[in-house]
Amino acid sequence: MTATRAAVLVESGRPAPYAASRPLEIAELRLDPPGHGELLVRIGAAGLCHSDLSVINGSRPRPLPMALGHEAAGEVVETGPGTEFAPGDHVVLAFVPACGHCERCVAGRPALCVPGAQANGAGTLLGGGRRFRAADGTRPHHHLGVSAFSEYTVVSSRSAVKIDRDLPFDVAALFGCAVLTGAGAALHSAAVSPGDTVAVFGLGGVGLSAVLAAKAAGASTVLAVDVVAPKRDLAERLGARPVAGGPDAVEAIRDLTSGGAEKVIDTTGVVAVLEQAYAATRPGGTTVTVGLPAPGAPLTLPALSLVAEERTLRGSYLGSCVPRRDVPRFIALYRDGALPVDALLSGRLPLDEINAGFDRLHTAEAVRQLVTFS
Repeated sequence: MTATRAAVLVESGRPAPYAASRPLEIAELRLDPPGHGELLVRIGAAGLCHSDLSVINGSRPRPLPMALGHEAAGEVVETGPGTEFAPGDHVVLAFVPACGHCERCVAGRPALCVPGAQANGAGTLLGGGRRFRAADGTRPHHHLGVSAFSEYTVVSSRSAVKIDRDLPFDVAALFGCAVLTGAGAALHSAAVSPGDTVAVFGLGGVGLSAVLAAKAAGASTVLAVDVVAPKRDLAERLGARPVAGGPDAVEAIRDLTSGGAEKVIDTTGVVAVLEQAYAATRPGGTTVTVGLPAPGAPLTLPALSLVAEERTLRGSYLGSCVPRRDVPRFIALYRDGALPVDALLSGRLPLDEINAGFDRLHTAEAVRQLVTFS
């Protein structure tokens, strides 16, 4: 067994500030060796994301206790039988462990993998097992097949994408969620093309990745919408035109784009903002949503507009990406200077300060913070 320190969520719904309520407990755990098709990975860096926060605050129920974290990069330490990886390989970890064999995987849509979704919902690895073990013999669940807030973790090899060893872990980690989700939403789901007008609602790591990808795709105008002024300022430095979020955002976008943007991406997970994003889309345009609202939250839209205005409304999970194809592509864009995702980094923190880090995410003081491990 491998000893590890990990941030474990025992109870969801504890109130902010999290530095005081401490929903994440730093626990001394042990990891069983990797099974068939699995890898033991030493985590180099792991990002704090709203998808983690939604489990902490209880809006996305998950089986507990759970070793949290889903956006990461690290080094393979040990392999189980039946993998193509080797010790020393550097990997980015994706939060859907696509089996490669189900109908959706075969159709080129691994983000919708049926066994992967079942495993993620159950808090297990793709093969159905749990590898963490606490001192009392209980087995914390895995978070989205990754559990990255841990010095070491065991993952399915189907969650891993091999990368070059010279890419720093604190940049590589961003490609596991923020870039896959945001850049994928722009390039795949919205299919931003040269000359398009684009609006992005929500300027966290995912939204700003969408902004960067829309710019890289040649959009003529990229409008960046958020209620937080420093995030709009950062988007402006990255080449977007800032728009203040709130009740006047739709009219502002319509004025700036002569009737609405052609491609609009909502990353907030707030239904009212998605309705704004739809309203800010011009006839014939496409609205893409990547945010995760509360389960069962209803959406109200003018249904006639879908037909009479030939609108498209589509969801995007994992940016509609194929991680083993798209992670290397997005990294190549980063190396060429077209996708400067390192600009999203707000700071680095040790594992012991993770609750305070989630306070900064909750209050929108940070875009992307990273837990780093020596």
